[in-house]
Amino acid sequence: MTEEPYVYLFGPVPSRRLGLSLGVDLVPSKTCSLDCVYCESGATTKLTVKRSALVPKEAVMAEIDRYLATHEPPDAVTFSGAGEPTLHESLGEIADHIKSRCPGVRVVLLTNGTLFDREDVRRDAARTDLVIASFEASGKKVFRALNRPHPSLDPEAMAEGLVTFRQEFSGELWIEVFIVPGLNDDDDEVARLAEVVKRIGPDRVQVNTLDRPGTEAWVKPADPERLKTITEALGSGEVIGAYTPRSTGGDSDADVGSRILGMVKRRPCTAEDLAESLGVPQEQVDEALETLTRTGRIQQETQARGMFYKPL
Repeated sequence: MTEEPYVYLFGPVPSRRLGLSLGVDLVPSKTCSLDCVYCESGATTKLTVKRSALVPKEAVMAEIDRYLATHEPPDAVTFSGAGEPTLHESLGEIADHIKSRCPGVRVVLLTNGTLFDREDVRRDAARTDLVIASFEASGKKVFRALNRPHPSLDPEAMAEGLVTFRQEFSGELWIEVFIVPGLNDDDDEVARLAEVVKRIGPDRVQVNTLDRPGTEAWVKPADPERLKTITEALGSGEVIGAYTPRSTGGDSDADVGSRILGMVKRRPCTAEDLAESLGVPQEQVDEALETLTRTGRIQQETQARGMFYKPL
């Protein structure tokens, strides 16, 4: 029997950082406070800092209940997707709902960190177990060029918000720094970023760079040796280990196709990414991709790491 498609859930996907993670998407595609040049989800279509009920909280919680009733609990449930989760006004309430339904499963928030100068956002974020916030521009010039923010946003206010959140939050706070060559990889900018990161005092600092197609075609990955140097300068020698996937259970071809669509509409994936994420044989993923491509539901794009699939 074919499973009814999920609207607000995707995955679960294997994460190098989190294990097997079920994604929860709280905002319509590309509703965000930033329009980052590197974003794997594409250009922002609604640039906003206004919190609201962007999708019905009851529908999100009902899908979570339906998933947990028929699947093994994941290692983590993660607020992420193709927009900024803190823009949803019921983020904290939904986090509480997840914790009540699956105690022991880590609730994670992936955020661009732009709204943490607001007490209501910090209060909601504090109802999760782990917050992974981005911070990659120390001043307005780089911030505008790299993140293309809503006009009301300021990187110093972001930093102070994260400093305050670190003081209030009893869970783990990780800071992710995304490096774009030519924008935030020079020694002076890295030194300024290191000062901000030290002020925030996160539990971990992780450095990232382009791994799949970004919004702007001119954005390229940073050199591995330069990334290593930057990581050391930021005070983190952490190497993110590879993830050993576990099966998510058997799926029909129709279910695999539906889950592939749910994943690639949020970020481009290779066939290998999808097979690992879905926990199904590579041949079954390849057949589903061929069908989806032939019927005009997805398209291909070649990058350094291989062929990526994304929606038309």
